[in-house]
Amino acid sequence: MNSDTVAGVDDPGRRSRQLQTSILGSVSRSFYLSIRLLPHQLREPIALAYLLARTTDTVADTTRIPGAVRMEALKMLSAGIQGKRSREIVVNQMASFVPLQENASERTLLGSLADCLEWLEQTGEADRDDIRAVLEKITHGQMLDLHRFDNPAQVRALQTAADLDEYTYLVAGCVGEFWTRLCFRHLRDFASLPRDEMLALGRRYGMGLQLINVLRDAGTDLRAGRCYFPDDELGAIDLSAAQILSEPDRFQPIYQSWMEKAQDGLARGMQYSRAIRNRRVRAATVLPALIGARTLALLRKAGASALHQTIKVPRQEVRSMIVSLAVHLASREKIDAIFNRAKL
Repeated sequence: MNSDTVAGVDDPGRRSRQLQTSILGSVSRSFYLSIRLLPHQLREPIALAYLLARTTDTVADTTRIPGAVRMEALKMLSAGIQGKRSREIVVNQMASFVPLQENASERTLLGSLADCLEWLEQTGEADRDDIRAVLEKITHGQMLDLHRFDNPAQVRALQTAADLDEYTYLVAGCVGEFWTRLCFRHLRDFASLPRDEMLALGRRYGMGLQLINVLRDAGTDLRAGRCYFPDDELGAIDLSAAQILSEPDRFQPIYQSWMEKAQDGLARGMQYSRAIRNRRVRAATVLPALIGARTLALLRKAGASALHQTIKVPRQEVRSMIVSLAVHLASREKIDAIFNRAKL
């Protein structure tokens, strides 16, 4: 008998709990920690949305399959998430991607697609609509990436700052909006600021967090032919995307400028978090900002060498942040103190 079946009857609740714990924890380090802090009514839709987003991201990043094939697979997967293709057809189409994953957790994630889609179908209508809306934006951003960077042998850059803003919105800014809508629907007196202001802050917060990912992963992306820094800014200093790795000092003014924009996004995230009344949700919401502030501090310390090394906040530091948040019940004063210390 299947471990998820009792007396021949499927137990979707048990499967969703397994997806939230073992699988979610294996494919995400910091986000999993944030989700664990949330109340149950928020934890489920946010965990499901994250698992689906990681699934589409895994498909998009399966480089052993040609880009054009990945693009079609993403379109099919997106249609399945939107309820426009049957679960069975979508799962069968994605099956060929599973054995190509070098990471065991990502193999398990793709192998759990049927359960994720079933969980989505059984989710309440309002949450399901919001999950589908945010996944539509995320997959659009991923498909734009596949189109823009279709030749890994050639380093290509985004054209303008507006293109980078569009990218960070599609893959993360929209998540801040999604988080906000869920919280206003599920929590009474969610925030001290109006809904529209929280939506705007959440959007800028998410974009700032994604920009930190861009900064942190810049070297790896460049080696894979992807430059998210605008070509018009590079051209203004007579530097091409292909020259960045060999001339990192010349690139630093542009890199530093985008670090300042990322810092501004974190400041919006702190403003957003301070406005949240529920302490558990406040702690879950602010944790990425605290980790992000520490990541920026490490990037600044590394300077031009950040393009040639892996920058990551040690797990012990993250645990220390969580313990401090818990001990002090996510007080606004303690959050500010942790944030200011993380920037050093």
